[in-house]
Amino acid sequence: MADVQPLHALHYDLGRVGGLQPVAAPPYDVIDARQRAELVARSPYNVVEIDLPQNGGDPYAHAADVLRGWTTDGIVVRDPRPALWALAQDYTGPDGRARTRHGVFARVRVEDYGPGRIRPHERTHPGPKEDRLRLTRATRANLSPIFSLYDDPAGAAWRALAPHLQGEPWGEVTDSDDTRHRVWRVEDVAAIAAVREALAGVELLIADGHHRYETARVYAQEPGAAPGSDHVLMCLVALQDPGLTVFPTHRLVLGLDEARKAALREALERDWDSEPADELEPASSDAVRIGYYDGGGARMLTLKDPAIAAAALPGKPEPYRRLDTAVLEALLLKGALGMTEDDISHLDGLDYARTAAQARERVDAGDADAAFFMAPTPVSQVRDVAAAGENMPPKSTYFFPKVLTGMVFNPLEES
Repeated sequence: MADVQPLHALHYDLGRVGGLQPVAAPPYDVIDARQRAELVARSPYNVVEIDLPQNGGDPYAHAADVLRGWTTDGIVVRDPRPALWALAQDYTGPDGRARTRHGVFARVRVEDYGPGRIRPHERTHPGPKEDRLRLTRATRANLSPIFSLYDDPAGAAWRALAPHLQGEPWGEVTDSDDTRHRVWRVEDVAAIAAVREALAGVELLIADGHHRYETARVYAQEPGAAPGSDHVLMCLVALQDPGLTVFPTHRLVLGLDEARKAALREALERDWDSEPADELEPASSDAVRIGYYDGGGARMLTLKDPAIAAAALPGKPEPYRRLDTAVLEALLLKGALGMTEDDISHLDGLDYARTAAQARERVDAGDADAAFFMAPTPVSQVRDVAAAGENMPPKSTYFFPKVLTGMVFNPLEES
C-alpha cells in the first residue's frame, strides 16, 4: 500500500527570484538546447541549472555545487514544518478543450513494483536512468517530481485540501503551452491526515517519470545513500479527476529502402482493411485502428481480425493485445520492418510526433517515409494493461500538461 507523507520541502524564496515564472521549467527530457538557453537567459536561478546541468567538467558535481550555493545564499530555503503542496493546472489540450487538472506533491515510499503498491505502465531505456542516478547521487535531492495516478472515486483526498486553497496561491507560473500552474502550501494537520488516510490503501500507477522512479529504487539501495532516500517526490493525481486526459504520440518510420517499403505494403494489405480518411487520428474504439500516411492519400487502417494480434503477441494478456501501439510494434515495426528492441529504444529508423500536423509535415518534407497515427489511450486501458502486469511500448501515452520542475524539491538529507 502507498505510504504518502508530507515533506519538509526545499523551494525557491520567491521574493529573491521574482516568483516561479523565471525559475520553473518543463521536465528535463523535453527540453532541447535552444529552450534550455532561453530558460537560463530568463534567470540565472532557473532550475535547469541543477536539473539539466551543463558545464565543461562534471555536470553532476556542477549541479550539486550550484544547489549548495543557492541554499547558502538563501535563494533556495527549506521548510521547518512538513506540508503537502496542492497543484491546479488550467490548460487547453491538443483537442482544443479547456480543463483543470488537480494534483498534490508529496513524499511516497520507494517500493518494488507489484500489485497493491506501485506499477509502471511503459518500458524504459537505460541511458536516462544512469543520468538521473548520477544527478541524485550528487545533489542528494529529488529535483523533478514523478507523476503518478491513484484511485479515489469519492474524491476524498482533494476534498480535504480544497478548503485551504481559497486564498492566493503560494506560487504561479504560465508555461509556453499557456498552461497556468498554481500551487498552494497546506500545513493543516487534519487536512494532511485526511489525505494520507484517503491514499493509504491505494495502488499508484506511474504516468510520467518511470526513469526517475527506477533511479530512486536503485539509489535507495546503494551504500551511502542519503537518509531520506526511502521516499521520493511525486505529484499525485486521481484517476477520476475531470482534468486527467491522455493524448496520443504518433510514430514516424525513417530510412526505408525499397525492400522494406515493399514488406510494409505487403503487411498492410495482408492484415489491415484500408479506407480513405479525412481525419488521421482515430477515435478510441474496441477495434485496433491506426491512421497511415506515406505522402499519398491519408488512410485509416483497421485490423482485420483480433486473432492476428493474438498470434503476433503470444502470451500477452487481452488488454495488451487491444493496444494499438503494441499491435503496431509487433506487426509492422518488428514484423514487417524488422526492427529490434534496441532499434526502438535508440530511435534507429523510428521517431515520434506529438501532433498529427507535425507527423504529416515530416512525411511531406521527405524527412520520414511514413507516419502512423495513434488513438488516445483511455485511462481505463492504461490501468488495465498495468494491472495485467504488462508495460506498454515507449511513448504509448502523452499525459498533458506536464508537471513542471522547480515548484518544490524533496531533500534527501536530514535537516
